Amino acid sequence: MQQISFWQTWVVAGLLMAMPAIVTSQDGELTLDDLFATPKLTGTTPSRPTWAPDSEHFAFSWSEPGNPGRGLWVSTSDGKDVRLCSDTASASVRDIAWAGANIIVSLRGGHLWETSLNQGEDILLMPVEAGAHNLSVSPGGNQAAYIKDGDLWLADFPSKQNRQLTEIGIASLSSLTQGRYSRPEREIGPGIWSGPTYKWSPDGKAIAFHVVDRREMRKVPFPDYLATETHPNEVRRGYPGDPNEIRRVGLLDLESGNITYLDLPDPQANQVIDFNWSPNGTLLVDIASDDAVERKLFVVAPGESQVREIWRGVRESRMYTSFGSAWHPDGKQVVFLSDRGDRYGLYTIDASPSGDRPQLLTDPSYDVLSAPSIAGGALFYAGNGVNPYEQHVYRLDLSGGGPEQVTRLAGRNDGYPSPDGRHLVFMHSNDTSPPELYVMSSEGGDATRVTHSPLPAFTERTWAAAEYVSFPSLVDDYTLHARILKPANMQPGTKYPVLFGPVYSNTARNRWAGNYSLVQQLLVRKGYIVVQVDSRGSNGYGRAFREEFLLGFAGQDIEDYASAVAYMESLDYVDPDRIGIWGSSYGGTLSVYSLLMKPGLFQVGVAAAAAVDPAFFGTDDVAIVRRPQTHPEIFERKALHYAANLEDKLLFIHGMQDQVVPFKTTAVLAEELIKQGKDFDFAFAPGATHAWSRERHYNRYLFGKIIEYFDRHLGVPSE
Repeated sequence: MQQISFWQTWVVAGLLMAMPAIVTSQDGELTLDDLFATPKLTGTTPSRPTWAPDSEHFAFSWSEPGNPGRGLWVSTSDGKDVRLCSDTASASVRDIAWAGANIIVSLRGGHLWETSLNQGEDILLMPVEAGAHNLSVSPGGNQAAYIKDGDLWLADFPSKQNRQLTEIGIASLSSLTQGRYSRPEREIGPGIWSGPTYKWSPDGKAIAFHVVDRREMRKVPFPDYLATETHPNEVRRGYPGDPNEIRRVGLLDLESGNITYLDLPDPQANQVIDFNWSPNGTLLVDIASDDAVERKLFVVAPGESQVREIWRGVRESRMYTSFGSAWHPDGKQVVFLSDRGDRYGLYTIDASPSGDRPQLLTDPSYDVLSAPSIAGGALFYAGNGVNPYEQHVYRLDLSGGGPEQVTRLAGRNDGYPSPDGRHLVFMHSNDTSPPELYVMSSEGGDATRVTHSPLPAFTERTWAAAEYVSFPSLVDDYTLHARILKPANMQPGTKYPVLFGPVYSNTARNRWAGNYSLVQQLLVRKGYIVVQVDSRGSNGYGRAFREEFLLGFAGQDIEDYASAVAYMESLDYVDPDRIGIWGSSYGGTLSVYSLLMKPGLFQVGVAAAAAVDPAFFGTDDVAIVRRPQTHPEIFERKALHYAANLEDKLLFIHGMQDQVVPFKTTAVLAEELIKQGKDFDFAFAPGATHAWSRERHYNRYLFGKIIEYFDRHLGVPSE
């Protein structure tokens, strides 16, 4: 048995707090290599915190600046005592669960470790099966469930034995592990894009789980050119109108081992948003149709398997949307997130067959941006009540009164209330600061910073803060909003180039966006003005503005960018002949379609992982383009139909293992451009996926191509 006394190696939060958040100094040159060096400039982002049942402590995985791996860290509820509690020789912490008020079980490598706050010990508890993940301790605290190869397993602490609970998992077709669609043929786990995994019943006698079966989906090859010989590498991936994955909810009786599947409607066309147990063992199941038109809430009484619908919402104009639900503390009502009104709001409805209509709980003047969290008789949620650019945590006492804003730090704040509702941990970031954990009283007041993640090389620099502006649309009555980063010490009379990007919806936000934020800061230092616009489809401006994106991809949102270009050109320090656009995924779509639909609007565009053929969108994209069987005209809006319009400089970037936006679609467009005699450029990465911007080596290489392309074509003022 291995153990270590972590009291001898603890780190006091006060020492951490003594480190400066931002120090202004003489900034040296910043290079692309600096941004992608190891260790990362921004350090290790702390994990989502988990609270002890008695609300006295919370735990998270993290490492101090410059240290590799992730350790187990524990803080008191006031944030004044923060300690590293894991053996520094143990593997990196992957999952954390509380097995009591003072006992933490964590998954490290192939073992479970037990950390006792009372005894000051970190003990190797027992081995688990290779590949274990999604750890969850039973309500009794003497067992833990986990997932391995698509099946549920049980680790019994007293006997140190592992037992397989289900025989559901079927291995993936793919020979590669990377890629969004390289998933098992059948598994207990989330869907391709979202969904729950499993949850213990409150008495610990049953587990509700989510099964995804992909065996009826289309087989699509994504060739592996890095194999000894080219390998076809098939994955299950549907297109709009194809059969989707089958998503079902099962109930496992732990004593008998019997599994009962709930009779939910059309599991091939409906996604399971979530499920949650009430204190008395009633199961709430939240589902929505893949096209987002229909939303339903069901309940299952304790000991039964028959589902009963308690609410249904239908709206044909609904597109990509946010859903979430939870039980009210009384165990009789349900609180759910919905877009029934002009703004997203939280509603309550009686779970009994009363026929009552949902009642709005939150302020209808702004959007609720998260699923509800219930703690200590209060409702916690994120919202944009201050302005569209910021996200704050709000608290609503369910016994009466209105919502109150809890967090005050400008930027993005994601909250995690303690079980008793008295404390709030929140993850905070802004334009110049990566995500960090803070803790405060849920009644308000000052917040205590818990983590300090960036390296000194980050904190000793001055980073460009954003300005937030608004301007009128040129095509209708909407007011548009943008985020602008400017170079320091701009010289009077000098005209500066402008880069729009990375473009996407919901980008005019005061938050840290990982590598994209670092690259934006580098571009600003090189003398570019960086702009991001909340185009149609963005939250924060009402339902009509958001839903104009339905069936309108690369349409009116391009007009939003035309309005933004006109606004920027009205500024005397902008060079109207040096304006570029770039983005990835749908941002790449916007970039290439802008050049093809409005030649001359931008002089240069970079389209990364651009979706250029709606016929090859994913089955989830029926939420914005519907299906070719019902809306065939939408699927004729292929970029190659406009290839003859290309006049400006265009660079394609694509990973050849991109399973979200197949490489072949960009290859087909490139072939058409060649046939049309058009000049363009292409940078590809053989092993990169759709997430190239977060993939080591590929991100450095491809971001380098983007910056070099803009420098070549926009870096020097035109004569």
